[in-house]
Amino acid sequence: MTEGQMTIPGQVIEDTVVPACEPWSAEVRKGDVVRLVDIEGQQAVDFLCYDLADRAERYNAANTIKLNNNIYLGQGTVLWSVRARPMMTIIADTCGSHDTLYGCCSIEIDRVRFEKENSWGCQQNFEKELAKHGMGEKDIAANVNFFMYVPVREDGQIAIADGLSKPGDYVDLMAERDVLVIISNCPERDNAAAGYEPTPVRAIVYTPADC
Repeated sequence: MTEGQMTIPGQVIEDTVVPACEPWSAEVRKGDVVRLVDIEGQQAVDFLCYDLADRAERYNAANTIKLNNNIYLGQGTVLWSVRARPMMTIIADTCGSHDTLYGCCSIEIDRVRFEKENSWGCQQNFEKELAKHGMGEKDIAANVNFFMYVPVREDGQIAIADGLSKPGDYVDLMAERDVLVIISNCPERDNAAAGYEPTPVRAIVYTPADC
C-alpha cells in the first residue's frame, strides 16, 4: 500500500506532512492514536511523549526495555513512563525493530563523531518544539527512534544500519493517558538514520472507529 492509498481506521483529527528535518507535536487524548508514516522509507523519527497533566511523567527508555524484555519496539509493545506507568501502546506496525538505544543526534555529538560542524540535530528540534509547550532542554530524555535499525553484535558493539522501513510503512501508537507527543523528523546526513538524505514523514492523529 502506498502512502497516498492509506486507509485510516477511524475519524481523523489531524493529518500533517512533517517536512524533512523538522519537528512536530500534538496533544493526544486517551484512546486516540498517532500514526507515523515513513513516506519514502528509511527515515528515522525521533519520538518523546509526556503525561499531558504532569510533564515530569514521561517516556522512559530503561523501563520500556525492562518491562517489555526487549530492546526493540514493535506491535504490542507498551511505552512505559519513568514511574512505570503505561504511556502509549503500539497497536499496529508494518516495520518493527524500532530503536530504544541510540538516542538523538545533536550538533555536539556530531562534532565528536564526525568532526563536522553541522548546523542542526534532533536535540535542537526537540528543544524548538518543546519550547512551544513551555518546556526545554531539561525535559529531553533518551528517546525512541522509529524506523531506525540499530543491530547489536555478540560483543556488544552497536551501530546505525540501513533502515528496514519501506515507503509507506507506518506505526500506530494508542494513548493510554492524555499525552503530549513530540517528534523530530531526523535531519542527520552523516549516517544511515535518514538514509543519508532526510525526507518528509506523515503524522496522523485519529480516534479509532470502535471508540
